[in-house]
Amino acid sequence: MTARIRLLLSMLAALLLAAAVPTFAAANASLAATTYAHPMFVVGHAAPGVHPNVPSGYGPSDLQSAYKLPSSTKGTGQTVAIVDSNNDPTAEADLGVYRAQYGLPACTTANGCFKKVNQTGGTSYPPTDAGWATEISLDLDMVSATCPKCHILLVEATSASYANLGAAVNEAAALHASTISNSYGGGDLSDTSAPYYNHPGIMITASSGDGGYGVEFPASSRYVTAVGGTSLTRASNTRGWTESAWSGAGSGCSAYNPALSGQASYGTGCARRAVADVSAVADPSTGVAVYDTTPYNGSSGWQVYGGTSVASPIIASVYALAGNAAGINNNYPYTHDSASTFFDVTTGSNGTCSPTQLCHARAGWDGPTGLGTPNGVGGF
Repeated sequence: MTARIRLLLSMLAALLLAAAVPTFAAANASLAATTYAHPMFVVGHAAPGVHPNVPSGYGPSDLQSAYKLPSSTKGTGQTVAIVDSNNDPTAEADLGVYRAQYGLPACTTANGCFKKVNQTGGTSYPPTDAGWATEISLDLDMVSATCPKCHILLVEATSASYANLGAAVNEAAALHASTISNSYGGGDLSDTSAPYYNHPGIMITASSGDGGYGVEFPASSRYVTAVGGTSLTRASNTRGWTESAWSGAGSGCSAYNPALSGQASYGTGCARRAVADVSAVADPSTGVAVYDTTPYNGSSGWQVYGGTSVASPIIASVYALAGNAAGINNNYPYTHDSASTFFDVTTGSNGTCSPTQLCHARAGWDGPTGLGTPNGVGGF
């Protein structure tokens, strides 16, 4: 073969590769634009042992007690971003009512604590959707309950497509959020199909799902902390609380995304990415108090909600309390796993599966609850 022919063949190969790459990118962009997520909240009812004369459901003091959090002293200088779809027109006002009810400091646009933008950073908001407005209020209240000293950034995506939700995640990162919570999900996807969650120096959490055993994206992304769910009840033990795996928590093996290196020694039963990593309260039967005046299914005002929508912003806020996000990645909990950093959840299940650790709680890592729930901030 002459040098001239080899050169022509090389040029042809380069042209073919250049043509193929945009096609692959376009296919990925099309999938993200036409695949939609759903919010992860579940309508609940009053948790047992709630305090008199306050709304039903667990409030800030309950969550801070259950997870031994330094909420009164930590979080200054941290920003927790909430990414959801559509507009909650009463978000800031409702947040004010929640925080006033529990004696938390005001978090407003005027005092610089609260900021609301659309997915491009502007203030022309998308259409209102009552379900997503409920999700937004829930997320904002859980950040307030867990990290009352944190600033809160709300980024509203134009729609629930992964392309738009992903653009909102990118905007939250561009606006220098310390952590980003995503209380939504859909079917398992590859990170190459929705490449929005890889932001080194920012800890990103995602709800594992509310339909029981089975994985959802973005919890199945290798770039996020996948947050499972528990039932949380008061107990007459040293901790004062007990937990079991919530039957609705999502879990399982991603069909597409690589395993976290930190999971290697935990016997997950997955060749690829295993869900979940950690967990927090999610059972609507042991739900949290939420204030939202955008009516949803005929209800407004004080309500009780559950779902892994509760757990994701709690864990994002625990990362903010720890203050380590700029220097760690989502393997960090696995390298700091001990009885002093996590409450191991060893009972309960979310379905039928093989191997059984993917859907049954056990000592150590399991699918519904991951490593367990926070015992302070040492694991974050």
